[in-house]
Amino acid sequence: MFGATILVPILLGVDPAIALLMNGIGTLIYTWITKGGIPAYLGSSFAFIAPAMLVISTYGGFAHAQSGFIFFGLFFILISFVVKFWGIKWIDIVMPPAVMGAVVAIIGLELAPVAAQQAGLAPWPTAVGQVVQPFVMSTNVVIVSMFTLVVGIAGSVLFKGFMQVIPILFAVVAGYLLALGMGMVDTAAIANASWLALPKFQTPVFDLNAIVIIAPACIVVLAEHISHLIVTGKITGTDLMENPGLHKSLLGDGISNVLSGFVGSPPNTTYGENIGVMAITRVYSVWIIRGAALLAIAFSLIGKVSAAISTIPNAVMGGITMLLYGVIAVQGFRMFVEQKVDFSKNSNMVLGAVTFVVGVSGASINIGSVQLKGMAFAAIVGVVLSLIFWLLGKVNVMNKEA
Repeated sequence: MFGATILVPILLGVDPAIALLMNGIGTLIYTWITKGGIPAYLGSSFAFIAPAMLVISTYGGFAHAQSGFIFFGLFFILISFVVKFWGIKWIDIVMPPAVMGAVVAIIGLELAPVAAQQAGLAPWPTAVGQVVQPFVMSTNVVIVSMFTLVVGIAGSVLFKGFMQVIPILFAVVAGYLLALGMGMVDTAAIANASWLALPKFQTPVFDLNAIVIIAPACIVVLAEHISHLIVTGKITGTDLMENPGLHKSLLGDGISNVLSGFVGSPPNTTYGENIGVMAITRVYSVWIIRGAALLAIAFSLIGKVSAAISTIPNAVMGGITMLLYGVIAVQGFRMFVEQKVDFSKNSNMVLGAVTFVVGVSGASINIGSVQLKGMAFAAIVGVVLSLIFWLLGKVNVMNKEA
């Protein structure tokens, strides 16, 4: 889980140590609230990368995005009480699979250009007023990024057993070592770092714009959280949705994210990598999960480890994100298949089609000082259409399927 957890803060330009610290503390809080009944680890969520990048580039930095992350935690806390008293059937009404799959796919597709830029295969966007320079490809950057990508691909399809779960970490380490050998790593930063150091904390800046942009991703992560709990229950042979209950799982995750948002960590969620490890090892001990959390906290306090993580070149990140962002997009399409979305139904076809076009076309809308585009705009459009179709169905005016 280490490789995926540190990628998110690196991509968002914050200290990876703060993510490790708060993921560890958050996991301990989560296992306490769920009374040790759910063997789940909370790691950095990829669903918030795209909206957080938009907030960081448009509204003044990561501190502004933190207010959106705090909202996410409060949202989960609120939903935990809604689920306790009313269940989860309403989620399919608000964001049915036809919309959910499209939104998840858009998250990956929206990030794809950033991967190509980091990999040295596309020019970085120029600021308004800057002179556009011809794109010059760096041979060293491309060599490192493509090597990292190839190792990631090879690991994904060739590794077996436990190694099958860590191709991301393996590829990043391999790419880092190549970059180190080519003189692309700032070794002075590692040498000058102290052995023990606290992570870099930062306080949030309340920003309604950030909250509005990040809010749509909350429903995506909610659906992800529910599916993770169901799969974990199937692996462990227990009904975790009932005991200790989905509401306690959401409450633990929510409290963890409120705390993370206040100190400067990216938001976290239950981790699929953890589920994969349990499926392979058939070990479901919550005490091992707590041990992993303590290990993450220990790593966060080692200054040289944090410095080494922070010196990972863009080329390495570009290579691995070309795979990861594609995987995120494909997960959206996978959702269509697993949820058996019937696109012969006009309603599903329209929901998926409109959501996709709004998300990937560059369409945007201004609401006051807030500009909605990409995944955030697509999610809101999808939710509104879903609610309209549900109401039309209730009054029995929807046409019959041919």
